[in-house]
Amino acid sequence: MKIAILGSAHPYRGGIAIYNDRLGRAFMEAGHHVEIFNFSLQYPSFLFPGKSQYSEEPPPPDLIIHRSINSVNPINWFSVGSKIRKWKPDLVIVRFWLPFMGPAFGTILRQVRKNKHSKIISIVDNMVPHEPRPGDKPFTKYFIKPLDGFLAMSQTVLDDIEKFDSKKPKTLSPHPLYDSFGELIDKQEARKKLGLDKDAKILLFFGLIRDYKGLDLLIESFGDKRFREDNYHLIIAGEYYSDKHVYTDLIDKHHLGECILQADKFIPDSEVNIYFSAADLIVQPYKSATQSGVTQIAYHFNKPMVVTNVGGLPEMCPDGEVGYVCEVDPTSIADGVIRYFGDDAETKNQMVENIKVIKKKYSWDILVESILNLKKKL
Repeated sequence: MKIAILGSAHPYRGGIAIYNDRLGRAFMEAGHHVEIFNFSLQYPSFLFPGKSQYSEEPPPPDLIIHRSINSVNPINWFSVGSKIRKWKPDLVIVRFWLPFMGPAFGTILRQVRKNKHSKIISIVDNMVPHEPRPGDKPFTKYFIKPLDGFLAMSQTVLDDIEKFDSKKPKTLSPHPLYDSFGELIDKQEARKKLGLDKDAKILLFFGLIRDYKGLDLLIESFGDKRFREDNYHLIIAGEYYSDKHVYTDLIDKHHLGECILQADKFIPDSEVNIYFSAADLIVQPYKSATQSGVTQIAYHFNKPMVVTNVGGLPEMCPDGEVGYVCEVDPTSIADGVIRYFGDDAETKNQMVENIKVIKKKYSWDILVESILNLKKKL
């Protein structure tokens, strides 16, 4: 088949771009011709909270990526839609993660439909955004109208899709592994690279820092005296997309500066394995969630997790099997962490073995098969 993927790709950075690149490669490995229609302008600079939208990694040599979509230029939407319509792909896959993109994608897809050939499926990260803004509902409704079907990566998102459209075909297929970050390296070597205590109990909070991800709850939990009675350290690895002072003030309040390493930057793909290799436990203290790409990086590196009981996180991190599920509360988060480190070596080793088994169901081949099966229903 000829397949068009609409959404972020290299040179844009972040999980969605990495996912789309990897998805394109998975379809190519299955024998299909894939072209990715990327952004020429993704976010206007005044709307982007980070330091840069762009990756420093080299471009993938095996992918056809068109930098063509301007998210705020309606004239561009019609021209890109016309181009894809004339190319006549058998399948169009569009990522939806933010209502802001609804007008651009919705207009492009309306043009594509005019060829009366292409089937259009959206992989929905979030139907309801974590951080609501005016216009979310009309932008989302405008986006979904030209779609033929939906794929969700968690039951939470599938339920949200149903609230917007109860008639079009839908399927659930979990977020695949992020397997493009290299392999585990020796734990002590990784800790040496980061200047960490080789004997410490090390937690990792990874990813862009937004209010809904609950880093403030994790820092509050780290003020628990039980952590002070033992050699616990926390790595905060990610760029701040919300007010940094909220978090640094908490660190100062609890006198945690000496036991927290802050890597205040977007972590390049080539460094991700260092942070995960150095850690004993990955902590996701989210206040709200759908699914999380961090979970799938942790699975790739065989790392146990403590996650909060929100959205799709408990689906992907079964309690007691690959870590522990806790409540959205600093004391509960602390309890989950202390419980993990209180487990004997046999229990911890069994969790790693469980991860190795469970992660097999998060393959890219399964996602490709789910998309193709959904297409047959359209």
